[in-house]
Amino acid sequence: MARLKFGAFLAPHHPIGEHPTLQFRRDLDLVEQLDALGYDEFWCGEHHSSGWEMIASPEMFLAAAGERTKRIRLGTGVVSLPYHHPFNVAQRMVQLDHMTGGRAIFGSGPGALASDAHTLGIDPMTQRDRQDEAIAIIRRLFNGERVTAKSDWFTMNDAALQLLPLQEEMPFVVASQISPSGMTLAGKYGIGIISLGSMTTQGLMSLRQQWEFAEDAARKHGTKVSRADWRVLLTWHIAETREQARREAGAGLMRWHNEYNVGTLQRPGLTAFASPDEAVDKTAFVDGAASTIGTPDDLVRSIKNVMEVSGGIGAIIGFVHDWANPEATRRSWDMVARYVVPEINGYIDGLRRSQKFVIENRAVFERAGQAVMAKIMENEKAAEALKQTGPGRVAIPAVNAPDLQKEAAKRQA
Repeated sequence: MARLKFGAFLAPHHPIGEHPTLQFRRDLDLVEQLDALGYDEFWCGEHHSSGWEMIASPEMFLAAAGERTKRIRLGTGVVSLPYHHPFNVAQRMVQLDHMTGGRAIFGSGPGALASDAHTLGIDPMTQRDRQDEAIAIIRRLFNGERVTAKSDWFTMNDAALQLLPLQEEMPFVVASQISPSGMTLAGKYGIGIISLGSMTTQGLMSLRQQWEFAEDAARKHGTKVSRADWRVLLTWHIAETREQARREAGAGLMRWHNEYNVGTLQRPGLTAFASPDEAVDKTAFVDGAASTIGTPDDLVRSIKNVMEVSGGIGAIIGFVHDWANPEATRRSWDMVARYVVPEINGYIDGLRRSQKFVIENRAVFERAGQAVMAKIMENEKAAEALKQTGPGRVAIPAVNAPDLQKEAAKRQA
């Protein structure tokens, strides 16, 4: 079975009130930690309003992250293409790819916040078509073509990139919510997907249908989509026990939901939570919950459920939030790397098989004790010393040592 990749997605969602400079620095610290822990990917987004989401340039943030990290892939999650001239986007992504040593992933979207589009004077009805148009242009530029194009929102005259990406083929990824537009776009161009709508129960349960949209579009346009290039976003907070996870995450989860989703974005159908316990119960402990607040074992079960519901994906991307304090948050990501990733990918299966084999075949290994005893008994002084040998007095580690007392008793008998 192909290994499941793991990553993190930073929108970011930071509560208003903390020094923004320190938030930027702590976010960079997190990328450095994730790289050291072996996570495969890190994503950050582009937002220009709403207060909570204050990274305006994912390329700039990821360039800084690239200087602190060695191997983790760095994805724009996402560049809102209708906000930019496609040539400038292509130039910035090429530069990011070179500055990160070929680790850039180009993630794009139509723009998530209506307030951003309003600020820039963009009609929301045009955003998805503009994303489609921009992707087609940027792909041509990345292929080294010289492009002349005129649109109702950009013009290019004999445009060609001075530099091409460092990677032979930079990955293209589109964001998908619950509507079919993102999956259809991925199918049209045969590119990757990051499903953001999976953080809700409705989005989680629609994953299999979503993939059908991508495959239908791929057949229509003569391309191919691969589940290996499909990333699904999940939310979690992990601790040693469920009680500890609940205690650490409850108040922050309630604030995030009440102040941001309900109070700021005013998402339809949402109501404020009355208490931290209610926030945790209704987020992580209802049928079909898309969030996990609990132990590593709880998250393992959730991920296996996603694999079953979706029919198979290539990566699990955890949503970065401030539900818990910074120390507990870092420990949560550490525990996922230590316990969840190896369990999902089978890294410790061989160790368990080895242990089981030794336990079940102990009688076979008794011969080791017999061999040691035979050598001891050949020497008169060693045989006499054996009478004084007991637990803790053997030079080799006791866990690996034969039971010399048992062997001596056999010989005396």
